[in-house]
Amino acid sequence: MARGTQLRGLIVSAGVMLALVATAWFIYDYWRDHRFDEEITRAAKQHGLSPFLVKAVVWRESRFNTYARGSSGEVGLMQVMPTTAADWAKANRQGAFDPQTMALPAVGLDVGCWCLRRALDRWKSASDPVPYALAEYNAGRSNALRWAAGLPPRDPQRFRASITYPGTRAYVRTIEERYQHYKRRGRL
Repeated sequence: MARGTQLRGLIVSAGVMLALVATAWFIYDYWRDHRFDEEITRAAKQHGLSPFLVKAVVWRESRFNTYARGSSGEVGLMQVMPTTAADWAKANRQGAFDPQTMALPAVGLDVGCWCLRRALDRWKSASDPVPYALAEYNAGRSNALRWAAGLPPRDPQRFRASITYPGTRAYVRTIEERYQHYKRRGRL
């Protein structure tokens, strides 16, 4: 009888520990996904962007890790290249700009939103400029132009299919899906 009681106690203890770990993971996951919501909203509004779109890009680029570094030198929440950050600094008369400050959420979001806004503006004649802008953000303007060449501007589906880099095609798809998820939810 004592052995059965011990086993039950062990099972209950294991269940409690499992529940505590699951709760801690849920709290951490929620905190990670929402800790930059105010900064995302501010930067998105400053650049005339949907906060849902910006958050979807941040989710895909860095999973909300300010210290994320890409294999090609991308930095910060929105994984902007130092050369692109230099373009932003020049356009915004920032003078001497240290690309490492891109790890600061406010700076990285400002620069990333500026880049995304610029890409969306370049594709504003498309019926849906988002996939074009996302492809440009990920693979560069010249690749996006090449993929769009000869296609009607009102056919984003054909544009998505014309993307020859599987990674960029997946990038565009996952961000658009996450963007729709945030929009359906109605909150960041």
